[in-house]
Amino acid sequence: MLEPLSRRFFLAATAGALLAPRIPAPANQVPKLFDHILLGCNDLDRGIDFVYKQTGVRAAFGGVHPGNGTQNALLSLAESRYLEIIAPDPKQPASADARDLRSLDDDPALVGWAAHHADLDALAARLKNQGFTIEGPIPGSRKRPDGRLLTWKALRLKDDPTRLLPFFIEWSTNSIHPSVDSPQGCHLLRFEAFAPDTDARLISGKIEALGLDLPLADGKHSLLVATIAGPKGELEITS
Repeated sequence: MLEPLSRRFFLAATAGALLAPRIPAPANQVPKLFDHILLGCNDLDRGIDFVYKQTGVRAAFGGVHPGNGTQNALLSLAESRYLEIIAPDPKQPASADARDLRSLDDDPALVGWAAHHADLDALAARLKNQGFTIEGPIPGSRKRPDGRLLTWKALRLKDDPTRLLPFFIEWSTNSIHPSVDSPQGCHLLRFEAFAPDTDARLISGKIEALGLDLPLADGKHSLLVATIAGPKGELEITS
């Protein structure tokens, strides 16, 4: 599924120019509520090939998002985590999301992430009481290639100038989590956030209030970094 796109992101080759000297996170440092990351590109096949060349695992077509103008391919990251490669669907009218994805004419880019939650209605009530501006919960669905309907609810945070925070997702009890039957062989080593002092002061309190154990370190710019390990090697992507 696609949520509002974050800033363009670059590969590991360019990350060094963006980040201040980095304090490596411990291996397997991933937020406990992490559900999936979205890798945006302007062509789905190109995104699938890009991940395959880096990791050695080829993502499988997941389906289309009716009305959103997008389609996806999925790859399991183990432990109820997965990678969603998302791109415009040429068979649908271009939406705002699809137009943003078409602008990604360089390498594919990390354009968002999701945290899972068991009860979005309760979370929405709590966040409103804490002063968060939110949208949702909003129902979503996608028909799988086997014809089964995958359904969920999503809750979006509307005030996140750093673009480091996730949207929240609650999967329907009768839906198979994409990590279960997507191509296996990869896992997520690290998922981290970097921010300069001004953004860190702004975001650290929100991270705590949301119950997220998202690692946050000093950086020249606010950005997210994901490191994925596969049979062929590691893929590092940033926002």
